[in-house]
Amino acid sequence: MPTIQNSRSSALTKEHRATLIGLTAIMSWSLAVGWVRSISNDYGPVGGMALMYTVASALLFLLPGRVDFKTISYRYLLLGGVLFTGTELTFSLSIGYAVNNHQAIEVSMINYLWPTFTMIAFILLNGRRPTLLIIPGVLMSAAGVFRVLAEGHGIEFAAIYRDIASNPLSYGLALSSAILWTLYCTLAARMSGGKNYVPLFFVVVATILWGKFLLSSDSMVMPNGTAIVHLLGGAAAMAAGYAAWNTGILHGNRTLLAGASYFIPVLSAAFAAFLLQTHLTVTFWLGAGMVCGGSVLCWVATRRT
Repeated sequence: MPTIQNSRSSALTKEHRATLIGLTAIMSWSLAVGWVRSISNDYGPVGGMALMYTVASALLFLLPGRVDFKTISYRYLLLGGVLFTGTELTFSLSIGYAVNNHQAIEVSMINYLWPTFTMIAFILLNGRRPTLLIIPGVLMSAAGVFRVLAEGHGIEFAAIYRDIASNPLSYGLALSSAILWTLYCTLAARMSGGKNYVPLFFVVVATILWGKFLLSSDSMVMPNGTAIVHLLGGAAAMAAGYAAWNTGILHGNRTLLAGASYFIPVLSAAFAAFLLQTHLTVTFWLGAGMVCGGSVLCWVATRRT
């Protein structure tokens, strides 16, 4: 009997440990927008991201869960690789190309529509009937983004349009990032067979960014101590986030992790506002909270079927 209890205790401890590790991924990803924008300010949007993904790639190959080249699924490598690298490129550049720090945080809220998009795609692709909570969930997420975009001038669609038209590239990249990550989660992730290919994908992202940087007329300034701290912090957050999430999602409580991940928009905005010394109004925080709340409702609507 003691042996059985010890065995159960050990199993629970392992799951709890993996879940805690997975929760650190959520904290790491919440730091991403602030770090990415800081690095873009220091080194430029393309060169800075090339540096960050290069350092993050090196860190990922040093962390547990490295790529097993003997069991690579080439089908997943192609589809998953295109969607994953596309997500990372569009996400990072949407933040980097923002005209100022405030817009960078604003743009990130569009990217955080991915949980709602993912739930909708899950319903459509799997033929599952959600509860009616899916309707207020989707509407709340969309309304939250509109509130964020309309910050300071009410929900006036003409004003929102002018805001987006002032920098369509950044807003378009953010929306593309949300769509690509949705496709990755619903179509490609299941092909991985539980294997971790993220280090390899990060190398591809870094290579593409270096190619774009070398073909452009961009220049890179000599970094100071603060810029180096930003670079190392951003690379560590990205690398640790994916490494920790892989552990959590494979061995921890997936339900808890999925639910907790929907609060990233608020955590991300809070850290970014602090790091970038940017004031965000009550309207912004209300919109960010609505994005989180809508995502949670969509999650509940699919779980209760």
